[in-house]
Amino acid sequence: MKGLWTPAWIARHVLAVVLASGCLVLGWWQFSRAQEGNSISWGYMFEWPVFAAFVVFLWWREVQLARKKGRAETTVKSEPERLPGSAVTVGRPVRVATESSAKEDDPELTAYNDYLAWLNAHPGARPSDYPG
Repeated sequence: MKGLWTPAWIARHVLAVVLASGCLVLGWWQFSRAQEGNSISWGYMFEWPVFAAFVVFLWWREVQLARKKGRAETTVKSEPERLPGSAVTVGRPVRVATESSAKEDDPELTAYNDYLAWLNAHPGARPSDYPG
């Protein structure tokens, strides 16, 4: 619970309170406008409390995620420190690209590569100028 009282979390708590109360105030304002005869304000009067509930939901979800994360960090054993220069024993295997032993000469691929080489050698030329 101590993690929820850091300066960053206090700012989040204040932001959630300000946003939720602001939405409720705007809902009350729309209610007063609707009573004065503005018919479209009836719809907005119901929207603003929904926005406030959404802010409260997001705040609650973030608090729950932070609490779960805090509990998980206390139960996970820390990995032993690795000395500089020691071999890494755990990790993803690295794949090394190897050239295939049986190269197939594709005539279309060769022609296309020749075309690209010609375009590179003649930067001002149009593709329709290719002699091949």
